[in-house]
Amino acid sequence: MNPGIDGWAQSSLSSWEDAYKTVPPWDVGRPQPALVELVRAGELNRGSVLDVGCGTGENALYLARNGFSVVGVDLSDRAIASARAKAAERRLKVEFRAGNALSLEFKDDVFDNVIDSGLFHTFPDNDRPVYAREIARVLATRGRYFMLCFSEKEPTNWGGPRRIRKEEIETTFSPLFKINYIRDASFATRFHTNGGKAYLTSATKIPTKPADFFHEDSAGRYRAFFPHDDFSDS
Repeated sequence: MNPGIDGWAQSSLSSWEDAYKTVPPWDVGRPQPALVELVRAGELNRGSVLDVGCGTGENALYLARNGFSVVGVDLSDRAIASARAKAAERRLKVEFRAGNALSLEFKDDVFDNVIDSGLFHTFPDNDRPVYAREIARVLATRGRYFMLCFSEKEPTNWGGPRRIRKEEIETTFSPLFKINYIRDASFATRFHTNGGKAYLTSATKIPTKPADFFHEDSAGRYRAFFPHDDFSDS
């Protein structure tokens, strides 16, 4: 047990539970358009996805409908109950469970992808490296992390979560990930007509174990690669 992490979870839990007493601003009743485009573009690895901070499950359910094996985790029991009800109603198989993103209850190297829609920008500075380590831990070698957060270009006059600069993303994740891109995107909310100004980040887990530094190409041959390779079969 980590007293700091557990303390954060307890203090945050009441506020997140309160948020889901009604429909929170980020719960738009559909998957985020940025995620839909990622799927259409084929950017996710085929296989399993962890939706961390899944809320009421719209992103996770969209991925399940498109052939992915999905687990959704959220700190709020209310959000998880709503997500489970949606999955049952739509007859989609998604495992939704309550959990803390700073202390994920999964084994190492188990997910092909992790998606984060609006979670990272809620963390204080000291929790960011803890979070990045947890995401890297549960991702398989060359697993991909996709994150959508409000950028510093989004006005602050309406409140909302922290705004994030590209440099903050790079500082947090580059020790453990290859940053593929950080690009402008829109974050759909119930407050915005055309979405809030956001960044969409794509990152690939850097191999850390000796066995991870070999890659099987399309011809079934194994070759060594460096951590910042693009893992193509060229």
